[in-house]
Amino acid sequence: MGVCWSNKIKSVSLSNTGFNSRSASRDGSGVKASSSSMPTTPRSEGEILQSCNLNSISFSELKNATRNFRPDSVLGDGGFGSVFKGWIDENTLIATKAGTGMVIAVKRLNQEGFQGHKEWLTEINYLGQLQHPNLVKLIGYCLEDEHRLLVYEFMPKGSMENHLFRRGTYVQPLSWTLRMKIALDAAKGLAFLHNAEQQVIHRDFKSGNILLDSNYNAKLSDFGLARDGPTGDKSHVSTRVIGTQGYAAPEYLATGHLTAKSDIYSFGVVFLEMLSGRRAIDKNRPSGEHNLVEWARPYLTNKRRVLRVIDPRLEGQYSLSHTQKAANLALLCLSSDPKFRPDMNEVVTILEQLQDTTKDMLKGTQNEHRVTSHGQSIAAPKSRRSSTDEASKRVTVNYPRPSSNPLFA
Repeated sequence: MGVCWSNKIKSVSLSNTGFNSRSASRDGSGVKASSSSMPTTPRSEGEILQSCNLNSISFSELKNATRNFRPDSVLGDGGFGSVFKGWIDENTLIATKAGTGMVIAVKRLNQEGFQGHKEWLTEINYLGQLQHPNLVKLIGYCLEDEHRLLVYEFMPKGSMENHLFRRGTYVQPLSWTLRMKIALDAAKGLAFLHNAEQQVIHRDFKSGNILLDSNYNAKLSDFGLARDGPTGDKSHVSTRVIGTQGYAAPEYLATGHLTAKSDIYSFGVVFLEMLSGRRAIDKNRPSGEHNLVEWARPYLTNKRRVLRVIDPRLEGQYSLSHTQKAANLALLCLSSDPKFRPDMNEVVTILEQLQDTTKDMLKGTQNEHRVTSHGQSIAAPKSRRSSTDEASKRVTVNYPRPSSNPLFA
């Protein structure tokens, strides 16, 4: 989860973690999505827990499921606490032996952490009521004495952050095709939130909060900082500035005014990370390249220089027209004025068009040429795999554990 950069102050209020709607019915692509009936905005812990559609799982069962929270079961660590791998029976939710039953990820609140009960409750409130193929599934929770835990579906491929930024001879980089697919999945998740009858703003959208299943389908996670969007004649929600450095929109940083366009800026940052293979903030880069958006913006506006932004590990996998379209989308999302940013429906449409043209390229269309990062055109291979599933097979490897803050890997 994200943190407040000044004093790491928690800013989620219980009075702002509920919904004012009955349902959220459509994602950004216009496809009917599943969600449960939502009551009038819950204000108390009891109302939130009562209104959610989740299972209450005992601490003893989760302790057994994770083999007593053994260190070798740790999948990741963050401000909230540690995430452990475990196994339970799919029907009874009773702990099973390691390697049998349903695999789960158990997030355990660190009592000494600066992110705590309010974010735990916010996560339950949203993921306990919203369901969509591109949102991670929250299976249940535990509330016993001082124990606060959340139980999620296990995402075998871990976070996109881990795939993008891990280096090593044994790490195969995500292909262009997979990056575009993941971007589209993530955009559909955000579009679903933004198009809910009561709009939901994620507020901590970043590469570490995009999780991948065994088929590289992407799902949004970590809703502890999420907020209801503005209602009535209000244009924004006023909040304490909180999130993750490098991803927050400039107007939100300056004023604390939160809108759906804040998420769209964050999406632009993540999309730029996917295109470049660079982190949003990287102090290990040369001077002038620490901030990805500031460094990349001049290149994104130039049809030829844009190739300097593209991850060099992707050479030969894209066409010049693809990079120009992708760069233009990133620029739109990163507009300094939120009025010029597209909404998530538009983002989904553009990414779907990119998907279609990518499929054509993979089929070996005659009029497409691959380009290198130096702008040189090279002939397309005579044959290419034509499906994302086949592309995913080329990059299926065992990835190491994350160094920091993805939900699980």
